[in-house]
Amino acid sequence: MKAMIIALAAAIGLAAPPSAPTFDDYSSSALESTGLPGFSVVVTKGDEVVHAAGYGHDSTGRPMTAGTPMRVASVSKSFTAMAVMTLVDAGKIELDRPVVEQLPGFSMADPRAVKVTVRQLLNQTSGFSDTTIDINALEDAGSLAEYTARLSTGSLAADPGTHWEYCNVNYDLAARLVEVASGQHFGDYLRQHVFGPLGMRTSAVSDEQLRPADGHVSLFGAWIPREELPGFLDGSGGGGVITTAADMGRWLVSQNGAGQQLVSPASLQLMHSPSAVDDYGMGWGVEQPEGGPEMLVHSGNLFTYNAVQAIVPETGYGFAVMSNGASLHDSTYEILTGLVALSQGKTPAVPGGGRQQAELVLGAILLVAVGLGVLGAVRSRRWAAKRAGSPAWLIGLRLVPALVPLAVFAAYPSLISFISNGRTITWAQLTYFPLPLTVTLLLAALAGASTVVFRLVRLWSGGYRVGAAELVRG
Repeated sequence: MKAMIIALAAAIGLAAPPSAPTFDDYSSSALESTGLPGFSVVVTKGDEVVHAAGYGHDSTGRPMTAGTPMRVASVSKSFTAMAVMTLVDAGKIELDRPVVEQLPGFSMADPRAVKVTVRQLLNQTSGFSDTTIDINALEDAGSLAEYTARLSTGSLAADPGTHWEYCNVNYDLAARLVEVASGQHFGDYLRQHVFGPLGMRTSAVSDEQLRPADGHVSLFGAWIPREELPGFLDGSGGGGVITTAADMGRWLVSQNGAGQQLVSPASLQLMHSPSAVDDYGMGWGVEQPEGGPEMLVHSGNLFTYNAVQAIVPETGYGFAVMSNGASLHDSTYEILTGLVALSQGKTPAVPGGGRQQAELVLGAILLVAVGLGVLGAVRSRRWAAKRAGSPAWLIGLRLVPALVPLAVFAAYPSLISFISNGRTITWAQLTYFPLPLTVTLLLAALAGASTVVFRLVRLWSGGYRVGAAELVRG
């Protein structure tokens, strides 16, 4: 009888469907499928942290953990918005009063700037734009006060309150407003009034207070450790926060209205609500996934780190994914959507593949370009002989196709700037996460240029005077 029961139990076990993956199972598999060097995740529900862990390693070889400091880039905006709203609740900042009336030292060449309100800074409808403000002149400012003063020559791209445009200036100016209204350095205010009350003991907005390991950039499958470019002002409200998965768990719990609260319920709801212009609240974007409840999301991208956070108010879940690798394809959002799917009892899609595919295509283009360059050099003598006696203008016209890659490479920063809505792009930036594209374009340009050089050398050396017999042998 006992043997029959054991056999029946075994049969039932064999027939049962496989158990659903856990958050840890899924994250472990995501590390392999994305090929990221390392990332950390946290999942919360209500007032509890359901899962917090690290996967892979940092640039020093240390294993990633829930306590590994990570740069979260523009996820910082939700923290800056929270700092502002604590001062709104305290009566020290007025949301719908013009910024110029609350922030000494702020002025712009555009007279419309006097109408920009604090609310418009936070929901990014101020009219500020990378296309009308000299971003390069701001990035080496020594303080938020100096940063604010340097805006004096800038102008707006639209009337305040009429157009949404993502611009870091909004949140860096909001950080300065926090300093003026509180009388504290922005980082000190966050530590005392945001991080501290939530128990976020390993969070800061300054490398001097908390310095993470270098991140990575990807080059045709290899992850290369690189020091982050100095793109954000130290203490920046737009992208300066450094934190951990464990601390992000406390933050997400609070953002879902559970645990320790920093502002009134009305203020928290306001931060999560879209403006009349766009589906962007205050440091949060509002998304409506197909077949799922409303989700509040904000991502962040640096040159060596990526991050994304989300909360689902209807279910009480919160999620954050932070990676120490940046490439042409960001996998953090894919990992996050998989975690969301698991929380809803769904089977998540396998994340990853985008980076590998993009770099495979670029690698193939690179090999073709180099091959054409070598072929062009080998056949340059024959090419020159065929053009013997041709007018100079016709020869020049024949050389144009080979020079196209060089022209594209020369215009590369401007082209990326255009695609990025006018953001200033430097050559140094193009050696970071776009590195595979940069290398491909560079080698294609060199291949084309070398082909032209070899052809001209053949022409100038007199090879174009050879006769028919010599041409056959050539």
